[in-house]
Amino acid sequence: MKTENKWSKKNALWVLLYVVLYVVMSVIVCVFGAIHPFFFVCYQITAGLLVTGVAAKAFDKIRNFGAAACLSCGMLLAFFAMQDANLWHCVPVIVIAVLAEIVRMIFKYGSAGNLIASVIMTFSTFGYYGQIWFNRDYTYKCAVEEMPGGYADTLMNCSPAWAFPVVIIIGIAVAVVNYNITKKLFRFEQQ
Repeated sequence: MKTENKWSKKNALWVLLYVVLYVVMSVIVCVFGAIHPFFFVCYQITAGLLVTGVAAKAFDKIRNFGAAACLSCGMLLAFFAMQDANLWHCVPVIVIAVLAEIVRMIFKYGSAGNLIASVIMTFSTFGYYGQIWFNRDYTYKCAVEEMPGGYADTLMNCSPAWAFPVVIIIGIAVAVVNYNITKKLFRFEQQ
């Protein structure tokens, strides 16, 4: 059954739902990081599990420009609402929206572009976990101030330099598998 995959009032409401789910799933990814430092290091893997399906559904619903931008705008609004909007958090979210929109446009909003864009959108929490490797002293300082005793040292021990590419690669692989499961479960339209 062919459905309308362009912007309409009904589809805009669907995208609003996907924006809320995308933000909620991204926040859940972050909450897992508070449970144990290992989960903080594995944000990208958790995001591959929790965020991919939401982005995939949004992209299947709207095969037109703007769906990725809407998801990222939701994240930006959440950052401001949580008073957590800073360059480390906001810039990656803006970059992934632009990349996802470009990829989707290049692939004419088809399945391959939606797959790649869905994987890109799982990087919504990169501004948090990326600092483990790119802003290590700051991450340690924040972990000492905000987390229970021993968390900061365990976080540093769980995040050697070699772990960064491993987490990214596994996270991308998990996102690809999750996209294909979502596509099969929800019977995405072929284009």
